[in-house]
Amino acid sequence: MLLTLVIYLACGAVAGVLAGLLGVGGGIVLVPMMVAIFPTVGVPAEYVQQMALGTSLASIMITSISSARAHNKRGAVHWDIFRNITPGILLGTFVGGLIATHMPTLALKIIFICFLLVVSLQMLSGYRPPATRNMPGFVGTSGVGMGIGLISSFVGIGGGTLSVPFMSSCNVPLHHAVGTSAAIGFPIAVAGTLGFIVGGWGRPDLPSMTLGFVNLWALLGIASASFLTAPLGVKLSHALPADKLKRGFACFLVIVAAKMAWGLL
Repeated sequence: MLLTLVIYLACGAVAGVLAGLLGVGGGIVLVPMMVAIFPTVGVPAEYVQQMALGTSLASIMITSISSARAHNKRGAVHWDIFRNITPGILLGTFVGGLIATHMPTLALKIIFICFLLVVSLQMLSGYRPPATRNMPGFVGTSGVGMGIGLISSFVGIGGGTLSVPFMSSCNVPLHHAVGTSAAIGFPIAVAGTLGFIVGGWGRPDLPSMTLGFVNLWALLGIASASFLTAPLGVKLSHALPADKLKRGFACFLVIVAAKMAWGLL
Protein backbone atom coordinates (compact mmCIF):
# COMPACT_ATOMS: atom_id res chain seq x y z
CA MET A 1 0.00 0.00 0.00
CA LEU A 2 2.86 2.38 0.79
CA LEU A 3 4.41 1.77 -2.64
CA THR A 4 1.07 2.47 -4.28
CA LEU A 5 0.79 5.78 -2.41
CA VAL A 6 4.29 6.75 -3.56
CA ILE A 7 3.25 6.00 -7.15
CA TYR A 8 0.12 8.14 -6.75
CA LEU A 9 2.25 10.98 -5.36
CA ALA A 10 4.59 10.76 -8.36
CA CYS A 11 1.61 10.80 -10.74
CA GLY A 12 0.22 13.87 -9.00
CA ALA A 13 3.55 15.70 -9.13
CA VAL A 14 3.79 15.19 -12.90
CA ALA A 15 0.14 16.16 -13.43
CA GLY A 16 0.51 19.35 -11.42
CA VAL A 17 3.52 20.55 -13.39
CA LEU A 18 1.82 19.81 -16.71
CA ALA A 19 -1.37 21.59 -15.68
CA GLY A 20 0.53 24.78 -14.98
CA LEU A 21 3.15 24.49 -17.70
CA LEU A 22 1.23 23.46 -20.81
CA GLY A 23 -2.38 24.22 -20.00
CA VAL A 24 -3.34 20.75 -21.23
CA GLY A 25 -4.60 19.34 -17.95
CA GLY A 26 -2.86 16.64 -15.99
CA GLY A 27 -5.66 14.20 -16.77
CA ILE A 28 -4.02 13.35 -20.08
CA VAL A 29 -1.22 11.73 -18.07
CA LEU A 30 -3.20 10.68 -15.00
CA VAL A 31 -5.79 8.57 -16.80
CA PRO A 32 -3.31 6.19 -18.54
CA MET A 33 -1.32 5.87 -15.31
CA MET A 34 -4.39 4.94 -13.30
CA VAL A 35 -5.64 2.57 -16.00
CA ALA A 36 -2.34 0.72 -15.52
CA ILE A 37 -2.42 0.84 -11.69
CA PHE A 38 -6.05 0.18 -10.79
CA PRO A 39 -6.24 -3.48 -11.90
CA THR A 40 -3.43 -4.21 -9.44
CA VAL A 41 -5.39 -2.76 -6.48
CA GLY A 42 -8.63 -4.64 -6.98
CA VAL A 43 -10.63 -2.48 -9.39
CA PRO A 44 -12.70 -4.77 -11.65
CA ALA A 45 -11.72 -4.64 -15.33
CA GLU A 46 -15.15 -3.39 -16.38
CA TYR A 47 -14.79 -0.34 -14.13
CA VAL A 48 -11.11 0.57 -14.63
CA GLN A 49 -11.62 3.33 -17.20
CA GLN A 50 -14.55 4.89 -15.33
CA MET A 51 -12.59 4.85 -12.07
CA ALA A 52 -9.60 6.47 -13.80
CA LEU A 53 -11.77 9.20 -15.32
CA GLY A 54 -13.65 9.95 -12.10
CA THR A 55 -10.50 10.03 -9.97
CA SER A 56 -8.69 12.19 -12.52
CA LEU A 57 -11.49 14.76 -12.46
CA ALA A 58 -11.59 14.72 -8.66
CA SER A 59 -7.86 15.42 -8.48
CA ILE A 60 -8.22 18.31 -10.94
CA MET A 61 -10.38 20.11 -8.36
CA ILE A 62 -7.22 20.56 -6.30
CA THR A 63 -4.80 21.11 -9.19
CA SER A 64 -6.99 23.76 -10.79
CA ILE A 65 -7.24 25.80 -7.57
CA SER A 66 -3.48 25.84 -7.11
CA SER A 67 -2.77 26.55 -10.78
CA ALA A 68 -5.48 29.22 -11.12
CA ARG A 69 -4.24 31.06 -8.02
CA ALA A 70 -0.73 31.16 -9.44
CA HIS A 71 -1.96 32.40 -12.83
CA ASN A 72 -4.25 34.97 -11.17
CA LYS A 73 -1.30 36.49 -9.32
CA ARG A 74 0.16 37.21 -12.74
CA GLY A 75 -3.11 38.77 -13.94
CA ALA A 76 -3.68 35.96 -16.44
CA VAL A 77 -7.24 34.90 -15.51
CA HIS A 78 -10.22 36.51 -17.29
CA TRP A 79 -12.97 36.17 -14.71
CA ASP A 80 -15.61 37.54 -17.08
CA ILE A 81 -15.00 34.58 -19.41
CA PHE A 82 -15.05 32.24 -16.43
CA ARG A 83 -18.48 33.54 -15.34
CA ASN A 84 -19.97 33.18 -18.80
CA ILE A 85 -18.66 29.70 -19.55
CA THR A 86 -19.27 28.08 -16.16
CA PRO A 87 -23.06 27.37 -16.44
CA GLY A 88 -22.55 25.37 -19.63
CA ILE A 89 -19.48 23.68 -18.19
CA LEU A 90 -21.40 22.50 -15.12
CA LEU A 91 -24.29 21.06 -17.11
CA GLY A 92 -22.19 19.46 -19.86
CA THR A 93 -19.68 17.84 -17.53
CA PHE A 94 -22.22 16.46 -15.06
CA VAL A 95 -24.38 14.95 -17.80
CA GLY A 96 -21.28 13.64 -19.58
CA GLY A 97 -20.06 12.02 -16.36
CA LEU A 98 -23.37 10.24 -15.88
CA ILE A 99 -23.34 9.00 -19.48
CA ALA A 100 -19.74 7.80 -19.19
CA THR A 101 -20.52 5.68 -16.12
CA HIS A 102 -22.98 3.66 -18.21
CA MET A 103 -20.72 3.22 -21.23
CA PRO A 104 -18.59 0.10 -21.83
CA THR A 105 -14.99 0.44 -20.69
CA LEU A 106 -13.79 -0.49 -24.18
CA ALA A 107 -15.70 2.38 -25.77
CA LEU A 108 -14.28 4.87 -23.26
CA LYS A 109 -10.75 3.60 -23.87
CA ILE A 110 -11.14 3.99 -27.63
CA ILE A 111 -12.45 7.55 -27.16
CA PHE A 112 -9.49 8.34 -24.92
CA ILE A 113 -6.95 6.91 -27.37
CA CYS A 114 -8.46 8.92 -30.24
CA PHE A 115 -8.38 12.04 -28.08
CA LEU A 116 -4.70 11.51 -27.27
CA LEU A 117 -3.88 11.22 -30.96
CA VAL A 118 -5.83 14.36 -31.88
CA VAL A 119 -4.14 16.35 -29.11
CA SER A 120 -0.69 15.08 -30.06
CA LEU A 121 -1.21 15.94 -33.74
CA GLN A 122 -2.30 19.44 -32.80
CA MET A 123 0.78 19.90 -30.64
CA LEU A 124 3.15 18.52 -33.27
CA SER A 125 1.70 20.69 -36.01
CA GLY A 126 1.63 23.77 -33.79
CA TYR A 127 -1.72 24.67 -35.30
CA ARG A 128 -3.71 27.36 -33.55
CA PRO A 129 -7.09 28.58 -34.74
CA PRO A 130 -6.71 32.02 -36.29
CA ALA A 131 -7.80 34.82 -33.97
CA THR A 132 -10.51 36.19 -36.23
CA ARG A 133 -13.29 36.98 -33.76
CA ASN A 134 -14.07 38.23 -30.28
CA MET A 135 -15.47 36.23 -27.38
CA PRO A 136 -19.20 35.55 -27.87
CA GLY A 137 -21.76 36.67 -25.33
CA PHE A 138 -23.12 34.70 -22.41
CA VAL A 139 -25.28 32.29 -24.44
CA GLY A 140 -22.58 31.50 -26.99
CA THR A 141 -19.80 31.12 -24.43
CA SER A 142 -21.96 28.95 -22.18
CA GLY A 143 -22.93 26.80 -25.17
CA VAL A 144 -19.27 26.23 -26.01
CA GLY A 145 -18.69 25.43 -22.33
CA MET A 146 -21.34 22.71 -22.50
CA GLY A 147 -19.47 21.01 -25.34
CA ILE A 148 -16.12 21.37 -23.58
CA GLY A 149 -17.59 19.90 -20.40
CA LEU A 150 -19.16 16.95 -22.20
CA ILE A 151 -15.93 15.97 -23.94
CA SER A 152 -13.86 16.57 -20.80
CA SER A 153 -15.98 14.11 -18.82
CA PHE A 154 -15.39 11.37 -21.42
CA VAL A 155 -11.61 11.75 -21.20
CA GLY A 156 -11.13 12.89 -17.58
CA ILE A 157 -9.41 16.22 -18.24
CA GLY A 158 -9.75 19.78 -17.03
CA GLY A 159 -10.62 21.03 -20.50
CA GLY A 160 -7.44 22.98 -21.26
CA THR A 161 -6.86 21.26 -24.59
CA LEU A 162 -10.28 22.53 -25.69
CA SER A 163 -10.74 25.84 -23.89
CA VAL A 164 -7.29 27.25 -24.70
CA PRO A 165 -7.72 26.96 -28.51
CA PHE A 166 -11.26 28.36 -28.22
CA MET A 167 -10.13 31.43 -26.28
CA SER A 168 -7.07 31.91 -28.50
CA SER A 169 -9.35 31.97 -31.55
CA CYS A 170 -11.29 34.75 -29.82
CA ASN A 171 -8.25 37.02 -29.48
CA VAL A 172 -7.41 36.08 -25.90
CA PRO A 173 -3.58 36.12 -25.49
CA LEU A 174 -2.14 32.63 -25.07
CA HIS A 175 -0.86 33.04 -21.51
CA HIS A 176 -4.23 34.49 -20.49
CA ALA A 177 -6.05 31.63 -22.22
CA VAL A 178 -3.92 29.13 -20.27
CA GLY A 179 -4.57 30.97 -17.00
CA THR A 180 -8.31 31.22 -17.58
CA SER A 181 -8.38 27.57 -18.60
CA ALA A 182 -6.85 26.66 -15.24
CA ALA A 183 -9.73 28.41 -13.49
CA ILE A 184 -12.30 26.77 -15.78
CA GLY A 185 -10.87 23.41 -14.77
CA PHE A 186 -12.44 23.76 -11.33
CA PRO A 187 -16.15 23.72 -12.36
CA ILE A 188 -15.34 20.97 -14.87
CA ALA A 189 -13.78 18.89 -12.11
CA VAL A 190 -16.58 19.52 -9.59
CA ALA A 191 -19.42 18.67 -11.96
CA GLY A 192 -17.59 15.73 -13.51
CA THR A 193 -16.69 14.28 -10.13
CA LEU A 194 -20.31 14.49 -9.00
CA GLY A 195 -21.40 12.74 -12.19
CA PHE A 196 -18.98 9.86 -11.63
CA ILE A 197 -19.92 9.58 -7.95
CA VAL A 198 -23.64 9.49 -8.68
CA GLY A 199 -23.25 7.19 -11.69
CA GLY A 200 -21.00 4.78 -9.80
CA TRP A 201 -22.93 4.75 -6.54
CA GLY A 202 -23.84 1.27 -5.33
CA ARG A 203 -21.95 -0.59 -8.05
CA PRO A 204 -20.95 -4.09 -6.93
CA ASP A 205 -17.38 -5.34 -6.49
CA LEU A 206 -15.74 -1.92 -6.09
CA PRO A 207 -12.78 -1.96 -3.69
CA SER A 208 -12.77 -0.15 -0.35
CA MET A 209 -11.87 3.56 -0.18
CA THR A 210 -13.98 4.44 -3.19
CA LEU A 211 -16.84 6.91 -3.55
CA GLY A 212 -18.74 5.90 -6.65
CA PHE A 213 -16.11 5.90 -9.38
CA VAL A 214 -13.62 7.99 -7.37
CA ASN A 215 -10.72 6.16 -5.72
CA LEU A 216 -10.11 8.13 -2.51
CA TRP A 217 -6.66 6.63 -1.84
CA ALA A 218 -5.45 7.65 -5.31
CA LEU A 219 -7.10 11.05 -4.93
CA LEU A 220 -5.24 11.69 -1.67
CA GLY A 221 -1.83 10.99 -3.18
CA ILE A 222 -2.41 12.72 -6.50
CA ALA A 223 -4.08 15.82 -5.09
CA SER A 224 -1.44 16.32 -2.40
CA ALA A 225 1.42 16.32 -4.88
CA SER A 226 -0.33 18.19 -7.69
CA PHE A 227 -1.34 21.05 -5.40
CA LEU A 228 2.31 21.61 -4.57
CA THR A 229 3.73 21.28 -8.09
CA ALA A 230 1.13 23.22 -10.14
CA PRO A 231 2.64 26.62 -9.22
CA LEU A 232 6.03 25.33 -10.41
CA GLY A 233 4.46 24.56 -13.78
CA VAL A 234 3.02 28.07 -13.96
CA LYS A 235 6.41 29.59 -13.19
CA LEU A 236 8.06 27.45 -15.86
CA SER A 237 5.37 28.37 -18.42
CA HIS A 238 6.50 31.99 -18.26
CA ALA A 239 10.18 31.10 -18.55
CA LEU A 240 10.52 28.15 -20.96
CA PRO A 241 9.82 27.73 -24.71
CA ALA A 242 6.36 26.20 -24.42
CA ASP A 243 6.12 25.28 -28.11
CA LYS A 244 9.20 23.03 -27.98
CA LEU A 245 8.01 21.44 -24.77
CA LYS A 246 4.61 20.73 -26.27
CA ARG A 247 6.13 18.98 -29.28
CA GLY A 248 8.17 16.73 -27.00
CA PHE A 249 5.11 16.02 -24.89
CA ALA A 250 3.13 15.24 -28.06
CA CYS A 251 5.59 12.48 -28.97
CA PHE A 252 5.11 11.05 -25.50
CA LEU A 253 1.32 11.08 -25.98
CA VAL A 254 1.64 9.15 -29.25
CA ILE A 255 3.61 6.45 -27.41
CA VAL A 256 1.00 6.31 -24.65
CA ALA A 257 -1.83 6.04 -27.17
CA ALA A 258 -0.02 3.27 -29.05
CA LYS A 259 0.57 1.33 -25.82
CA MET A 260 -3.09 1.65 -24.81
CA ALA A 261 -4.23 0.58 -28.28
CA TRP A 262 -1.91 -2.43 -28.20
CA GLY A 263 -3.47 -3.44 -24.89
CA LEU A 264 -6.89 -3.60 -26.56
CA LEU A 265 -5.74 -6.15 -29.16
